[in-house]
Amino acid sequence: MNTITPDRDLVVLDAPSNLGLRPPAPDTVPGCYKAPWALRNAGLVQRLGAADAGALVPPRYVSTWTPGSGVRNGPAIAAYARRLADRVSAIRGDGGFPVLLGGDCSILLGPALALRRSGRYGVAYLDAHSDFRHLGNSPHVGAAAGEDLALATGRGDDYLTDIDGLRPYVRDEDVIVLGARDEEDLRDFAETGIACVPGSDISLDDARKVLVRDELDGFWIHVDADVLDPSVLSAVDSPTPGGLDAAQFVELLRGLVGLPGAAGLEVTIFDPDLDEDGTQAAVLADLLVSALS
Repeated sequence: MNTITPDRDLVVLDAPSNLGLRPPAPDTVPGCYKAPWALRNAGLVQRLGAADAGALVPPRYVSTWTPGSGVRNGPAIAAYARRLADRVSAIRGDGGFPVLLGGDCSILLGPALALRRSGRYGVAYLDAHSDFRHLGNSPHVGAAAGEDLALATGRGDDYLTDIDGLRPYVRDEDVIVLGARDEEDLRDFAETGIACVPGSDISLDDARKVLVRDELDGFWIHVDADVLDPSVLSAVDSPTPGGLDAAQFVELLRGLVGLPGAAGLEVTIFDPDLDEDGTQAAVLADLLVSALS
């Protein structure tokens, strides 16, 4: 297992895909695709002292969807995941530590695929929600941002779950969900090997037991901005009370990045359309700088 040291080279790559979300209102598109711009405007890249890998432009968002037709924008998500995997692999191949600025949670499929190509990796999943909807626990599917953890663990249509014949990208026993707060979501993990620590009472030791094991080559860190309590950050599509405060978030993320095997991270779901004056982008940038610098 590789040890990531504090002097690793951070490399920021924008992954501004909103393909995995439903339209927030008729004739509109989800605003999370603007998040990388907002965070950059808050000086994130310079303050991290990170290298700038630019952006991977996603396919066009299509808002129309027929119930029962599969995942909204599914083929586009699959194509984007493959391209994003190539970019993540290139960054890591050059010795960098990728920091992806999303975008919605469906961007997880890109780095999960990249890491699966090179070995067996786990996932630390920081999120207020399970994102584990699939036909085994739901009457229908349709929005990949609410299904990405199910897809990454091999539950769903082949064109999303079996890219390059590599299903599953992550094994159940190599995943830990941190911060989920919906009781129904938590019940979805009962019959799986996925570990889950709900709410805000999270110890780094919980994550270490799952992610730092001889069987693993490392792990990816998924950070959904809604893991933070809405009193800290509310500019997300589904703010949920009971989340991490600022100090808890910084301590947890700093600890995860410092664990042996940390392979990169992504930040998702922050929506600048809900942050008209930019104050919440500044808050999120401050927290990320505190955790990663």
